[in-house]
Amino acid sequence: MRTAVTIDDDLAARIEALRRREGLSFREALDRLLRRALEADATPPRPRRYRTTPRKLGLRAGLDAAKLNQLVDELEVEDFEASVRR
Repeated sequence: MRTAVTIDDDLAARIEALRRREGLSFREALDRLLRRALEADATPPRPRRYRTTPRKLGLRAGLDAAKLNQLVDELEVEDFEASVRR
């Protein structure tokens, strides 16, 4: 397919450098670059691995972190009982 395009001077210079380096025609160099760009765009980038840094919670000795929800429930019950007594 023939078409007319306007290419910025800096890009034209880079295409020309590739053309000379690889011994290609301008059309071959442009086709190669377009194919590379379209293939790169078609393949999604690999997701980066998510990493966290574990930290100590600093709970007091004797507190079971798994039972903190139970403690919150007990405090809510006490608060409710106190509000009913008022």
